Amino acid sequence: MAFLLSSMSVFSFFEGIGTLQATLFIIGLLLLIAEMFMPGFGIAGGTGLLLLVVAIILTARTPFEAFIMVCILIVLVASVLAIVIRSAKKGKLSKKLILWSAAKHEAGYSASSDTSVLLGKEGVASTVLRPAGTGEFEGKRFDVVTDGTFIESGTKIKIVRTEGRRIVVEPIE
Repeated sequence: MAFLLSSMSVFSFFEGIGTLQATLFIIGLLLLIAEMFMPGFGIAGGTGLLLLVVAIILTARTPFEAFIMVCILIVLVASVLAIVIRSAKKGKLSKKLILWSAAKHEAGYSASSDTSVLLGKEGVASTVLRPAGTGEFEGKRFDVVTDGTFIESGTKIKIVRTEGRRIVVEPIE
């Protein structure tokens, strides 16, 4: 019976909660939740945390009550955060936050065109290559580079290496 009375006195701070404290507490929690969903510079989260601390200071009559209230606050914030994280991983929120489709090579998507088929082709330098410029191969123009040599416009060139989109040429002697 003594434990029940002491536990009732521990939670007696609920009786001291007024309209101002409840309003500050609710607004503080809403600002923390808003910071979770719309992260910014921490203004909403910082303001929410400040409002929660002010609500605890205004409500608590003893340091022990303030400690209990902070513990309850931590449990509330942790549970809300756990719900949000779970929803972000598996729930409705994940459908809005996570891109589930992928641009796969098998479906015809590629990050860069495959230029390896041009290896060994001969063409003409359309512009001066110092070391980058444009070359024409089989009627198509490509951006090309040399290994550092200067090549005049109109010089015959040959593709010696391809590295992704980078086409390396050298002059034909």
